[in-house]
Amino acid sequence: MTVTTLKNLWKNEYFRTAVMIILIITVVFGFWYGSQIVLNTQYPALAVATGSMCKTQHMYCDGWSHPFERTLHIGDLIIVQGVNPEDIHADPEPDGDIIVFRQLYSDDLIVHRAIERKVENGDIFFVTKGDGNTGPDQQPIPASHVVGKVVLRIPWLGHLALFMHNSSGIFIIVILIVILVIVEFVIPAFTGKKTKAESKEDVEKAFEDKAL
Repeated sequence: MTVTTLKNLWKNEYFRTAVMIILIITVVFGFWYGSQIVLNTQYPALAVATGSMCKTQHMYCDGWSHPFERTLHIGDLIIVQGVNPEDIHADPEPDGDIIVFRQLYSDDLIVHRAIERKVENGDIFFVTKGDGNTGPDQQPIPASHVVGKVVLRIPWLGHLALFMHNSSGIFIIVILIVILVIVEFVIPAFTGKKTKAESKEDVEKAFEDKAL
């Protein structure tokens, strides 16, 4: 493909739009997989979906009205870093590390505080507890189930991920994408509307013909 061909393609608005979409997708996926490598975990960012870590009294744990309280709220975006189990500090609230781990009999991810560490037959286990729960979780979590520990909390941003995870949220996102495609591509194709680049070419051609 020659340079002239590329220049002609770049003048086409649809081509530029397609390139921008591909670049955005590449950046998003590149950032996600890059974060996995840098933070040494399969789940570098997660949205808090329950209020088990919330201790705010007499208020919903949604994070909207009290986003900077020292706790985790529903809708918080948490940044997770993979660590050696030996480096996880287990202690009662508020000193123990908040960790993300898989449940023993499912792939569901839980975000609770490590309040005690046990060693059985050379294997490390953690006793965990949600700060807002009255007691610790029923069974200790083996170190092999630990995804990482929470190193940063960003209020509100997790609501977007929770919304998209919801079936109605995904449906709305799909509808918006379809509408965008119709407005940008389908309607101009049926109405014969020309792009700015094509119109500019027509004007330039008209001037050339007039000059001749």
